[in-house]
Amino acid sequence: MTAKAADLEQRLRRRPKQERSRGRVEEILRVAKELIGEKGIDGMTMREVAQLTGGPIASVYQYFPNKSAIIAMLYEQHSTETRAGIEASLCGVQDMAGIRDAADAILNGYYLQVAGDPAIQDLLNAIQADKELQNMDIVETRRQAELFCAMSSHLLAPTDRERFGRLVFLLFQLAAGVVRLAITLPADEAEMMLVDFKQIIHGQLASFRPAGAPEIKAQESA
Repeated sequence: MTAKAADLEQRLRRRPKQERSRGRVEEILRVAKELIGEKGIDGMTMREVAQLTGGPIASVYQYFPNKSAIIAMLYEQHSTETRAGIEASLCGVQDMAGIRDAADAILNGYYLQVAGDPAIQDLLNAIQADKELQNMDIVETRRQAELFCAMSSHLLAPTDRERFGRLVFLLFQLAAGVVRLAITLPADEAEMMLVDFKQIIHGQLASFRPAGAPEIKAQESA
């Protein structure tokens, strides 16, 4: 079993042990996501998921105790895809300019990921409306920020790395809000909003020194 599959199955009421059971879970999630894209979170029901996957409703509850569990697992899938994009963007980065370019690529990729999938848009809105799921979102944001730092902070001066970690976490949290807003706007306005946010990111990154840079000593008072 892959690490991805193991992470997702932690949210199941019952873990599928056989290939047929894993296929059943994947089919439930696929149909649920399609229904969310068509009808929104409120329009997706456990009964209709069961009907469209060709099984009794008990076979859905066998794995998912409620609709929130399905939403949480779909969010896990979305998060796994997001982390894969972060890793791909940072792979091979060698300097501060590379970190900046990777940040731009991650923001662009995340916007396209969300804008191109109505089900993800409704899913993210539902996450923000549910306190338990919202807490899960904050934990995931921290996980993504820590991944970014793990792949890039070695390029910064050691004394800057703690502040870098705090800033990256903040920027990741802000980026999620920027993207949620951007997808509600006309395309040209959304594009300019992303450009403006990238400029904010660039300005913040410019305050960090690369590894090997001399320490900046405070000037002695006269």
